[in-house]
Amino acid sequence: MNDEPVTGAPIVRLRGLKRAFEQGGQRIDVLRGVELAIMPGEIVALLGPSGSGKSTLLQAVGLLEGGFEGSISIAGQQAEHLAGDERTKLRREYLGFVYQFHHLLPDFDARDNVVMPQMILGRSRAEADARADSLLTSLGLGARLTHRPSQLSGGEQQRVAVARALANRPALVLADEPTGNLDEKTADAVLAQFLSLVRNEGSAALVATHNERLAARMDRVVRLKDGVLVEGV
Repeated sequence: MNDEPVTGAPIVRLRGLKRAFEQGGQRIDVLRGVELAIMPGEIVALLGPSGSGKSTLLQAVGLLEGGFEGSISIAGQQAEHLAGDERTKLRREYLGFVYQFHHLLPDFDARDNVVMPQMILGRSRAEADARADSLLTSLGLGARLTHRPSQLSGGEQQRVAVARALANRPALVLADEPTGNLDEKTADAVLAQFLSLVRNEGSAALVATHNERLAARMDRVVRLKDGVLVEGV
């Protein structure tokens, strides 16, 4: 838990967020009016069983798909009506992503997987290399910089994914079951390093999980229940 108070304007604010799908001729309301504010530097656990809509909510915050009703504000910018290229720009500048499966590029080594998003944002190769090496070393991968994903363990692959997510110093990291594909011991170690790195970088995070024990290590817990968020229960 982080005992430092969080101040300032929210890095993300959701108001009345709704999302429904059509399935078999029936309407399924997944999100029914979600309200959420995350402050700079705050790490929030998003709890809920499989199928409760956690991933759908993260996709909304991450500006990854449309079809939502309601208001999404990222870093003070209203995002719900932005055009595709504007959404991409906002996502690149302010957001980082960690998924249950690492989605690393198999033909590139650990360093290059962390370098690539930085160069897309316009950093020089030298700057990107230095940033990648610093992040990966802080995650215990200093001796694995030139190893490809196939040469890394599951926990090491996920650590590279964490470094990649933080490479561009995002204001908000979105993590969807980031340790769900790991055994318990490895999951604990990766989550501890993830939380430490996020805090050291000064980023906020929204972490979807079904693991109550892991959620308790974060600053605040919200639970997705019947399509709305309930605080800390």
